[in-house]
Amino acid sequence: MSNKDTAVSPKTATKLQRPRLYKVILINDDYTPREFVILVLRAVFRMTEETGYRVMMTAHKMGTCVVVVCARDIAETKATEAVDLAKEAGFPLLFTTEPEE
Repeated sequence: MSNKDTAVSPKTATKLQRPRLYKVILINDDYTPREFVILVLRAVFRMTEETGYRVMMTAHKMGTCVVVVCARDIAETKATEAVDLAKEAGFPLLFTTEPEE
């Protein structure tokens, strides 16, 4: 075996960017009972009764409320899970996702 000098160039350091975060937004409607909204917030988003109540009331008064900010796949999964739970119960409860600015 021969000992060849090999030129080893240093690897360029690649700077990893944080993934873009997404908001899950609760949209108020006039048909879904408040108790059911709190139930969904507790089941899907693991909120306490008090936190769920505050989020629900904010959406009720303001029209919308940001529920959680997280990675895109998690946000979309949670929003879909919450909407599906409401559909099964026959309510038009709506959650959407959008990129955080």
